[in-house]
Amino acid sequence: MISLETIEQARERIVKHIRSTPLVMSAALSELIGTQVSLKLEHHQLTGSFKLRGATNAILQLSQSERNRGIIAASTGNHGRALSYAAQAMGSRATICMSRLVPENKVSEIRRLGASVRIVGSSQDDAQEEVDRLVAEEGLSMIPPFDHPRIIAGQGTLGLEIVQAMPQVAAVLVPLSGGGLAAGVAAAVKAVRPEIKVIGITMERGAAMKASIDAGHPVQVEEHRSFADSLGGGIGLANAWTFQMCKILLDEVVLVDESEIAAGIRHAYEYERQIVEGAGAVGIAALLSEKLAHVEGPIAAILSGGNIDMALHRNVVNGLNTIGEGS
Repeated sequence: MISLETIEQARERIVKHIRSTPLVMSAALSELIGTQVSLKLEHHQLTGSFKLRGATNAILQLSQSERNRGIIAASTGNHGRALSYAAQAMGSRATICMSRLVPENKVSEIRRLGASVRIVGSSQDDAQEEVDRLVAEEGLSMIPPFDHPRIIAGQGTLGLEIVQAMPQVAAVLVPLSGGGLAAGVAAAVKAVRPEIKVIGITMERGAAMKASIDAGHPVQVEEHRSFADSLGGGIGLANAWTFQMCKILLDEVVLVDESEIAAGIRHAYEYERQIVEGAGAVGIAALLSEKLAHVEGPIAAILSGGNIDMALHRNVVNGLNTIGEGS
């Protein structure tokens, strides 16, 4: 487990490097659900997603020699963007390995931030194999996207902000992929108030953490194109941290399909005036689809990222409900 003290130390470490994002009440969702619903606008983070928290916490704890050798990671986009931004700010250089499923707008932004980009295979696992090869051959410093205590602690700072801004919160809805955000937020909020429910929300197809929890051990899943592209990828068969933390700390995992995610993106735009990517909209999607009707008390939903391709966003707003091949 990651302790509350470790998460508090991470908050002190990164406070000057990140943005403390707003938590705002949604009148539309509160009326629809019948209880207060507030939205954590983490897509307003400096790099457009929560990933900057963990990336910054991890890089700040590297030695100067490790930074000088260069930083490397596999990513579905947002972790790579955060690492590239933080590495550039701290005088290091990042190499980001991604699969062909990562949207071009995320790839191009990582390149703009000065990182070296490697496109490898059609899955997060393929990208990770390239990372492992470059670490062995070139001695680069690997910062994983989720399964690392420094990453988890950094993401957990978001949970501290929620309970500080909304002490009465009864449930927190967290987008769920590899589990770094979910594990960190759950560790933080339950350390402060153990009765708070933390519910992981993820896409219906290719939900690696849900499949792993159901199986009782990490498993591989087939990856598919999704509006929630940031939630794609496996959790790693040798997962050392996030699987156990999510298995123990999450009260529930809820799945949403592509049309429901699209509806979440549209609602965020039309009623909340927020532009979010699919992964950032899954909490709203779960609320709109009435899959959380059993949850009682004030709810906080994390809008985890806003790095959506704007052409895709326009299509979704205009009614698109499926995406790409395999939809």
